[in-house]
Amino acid sequence: MATANNHRNYSVIGVVPARLASTRLPEKMLADLGGTPLVVMTARTAMQSGAFDEVMVATDSQRIVEAVEKAGFKAFLTDPELPSGTCRIGEVAKLTQADVYVNIQGDEPLIDGEGLRRVAGAFADQAVCMATLAYPLRPEDENNPNAVKLVVDANDDALYFSRSILPYPRLRELFAPRKHIGVYGYRRSTLLKLLELPACDLEKIESLEQLRALYYGIKIRVLPAARDSIGVDTAADLERVRNELARRAI
Repeated sequence: MATANNHRNYSVIGVVPARLASTRLPEKMLADLGGTPLVVMTARTAMQSGAFDEVMVATDSQRIVEAVEKAGFKAFLTDPELPSGTCRIGEVAKLTQADVYVNIQGDEPLIDGEGLRRVAGAFADQAVCMATLAYPLRPEDENNPNAVKLVVDANDDALYFSRSILPYPRLRELFAPRKHIGVYGYRRSTLLKLLELPACDLEKIESLEQLRALYYGIKIRVLPAARDSIGVDTAADLERVRNELARRAI
């Protein structure tokens, strides 16, 4: 297992928020991947990246807690009524004292380890309060609202996120859209501050929680992902991950 970067002068905890309920794929966090629950494989992949001092799971389900603890990871049982994964991570931050927390999507067992290291390492820059990842957008996803787009400024800080095409390609020769990869790093103080702020209209309209940070002036540094993400939302996605794991085992 890889270990966290010993040259850092700050601590980083990876947190996997994991709800048991799922509309399109019931109880997907406990779906079997070669004898390992999906959420456990996500936590294990994250820890093996070497990006974190520790990886924890924040969940609304005792069954997930038991599966995670059996695999040797720490789990926090959080209020089922919490509205988002960020809120679950906030509960972990209130009970622990790391300098930085990274939100790792629980349904991405093949998460990009290099991308996680980049997010964790971004906080060596004292100007960074939040960090996330982006990857070149595939042409077939230009009109896909589930592929979130973003644009950045000269410092690679996010200007805006949208489910619509962004920027609008009036000039195709310069058009190089980016897809947002939903990994977020936060300084502890920034995370706790963010959770105290009321939701803004832009966040509600787009159904994109990260717009709250931009609305209230919290900058989000955008780093290049090493590869695209494979999220598990459907049975077909789950089969895709199983096939990829089988391919890697050959």
